[in-house]
Amino acid sequence: MIEFYSENNFSLDEKEKHQIWIENVINSEGFKLEEITYIFCDDNYLLKINQEFLKHDTLTDIITFDNSFGLSVAAEIYISTERVDENAIKFGNKFTEELRRVMVHGVLHCMKIDDHTDEEKRKMRQKENEKLQMFHVEQN
Repeated sequence: MIEFYSENNFSLDEKEKHQIWIENVINSEGFKLEEITYIFCDDNYLLKINQEFLKHDTLTDIITFDNSFGLSVAAEIYISTERVDENAIKFGNKFTEELRRVMVHGVLHCMKIDDHTDEEKRKMRQKENEKLQMFHVEQN
């Protein structure tokens, strides 16, 4: 089950298509969807979570609370749509593409794909690009 909530005025278009895509991403890596909740919010909302739970006093585009176990993916994923919008402009991407990149980034972390080292970051970006292509393929 994949659910979408908003703590700001953002509303995700094509929710069902996104649900199918994320589940296909998970299955393509040999994992199984348990439950993912996406919460869209603004910078201040996510900053408070970052300060309270991670003790970081910085803005971020995503925080993933990974509750996965074994090959089952479960998570609460908080995404700042403000930060996604700014990053889309900064990197010359459309908002929707940047949002999907961030959405899949959180899921990839739940499947034990990290991005701490330069090599891990390269692999993460490669996986993100691969999984973004899946969105544009007919979803069944």
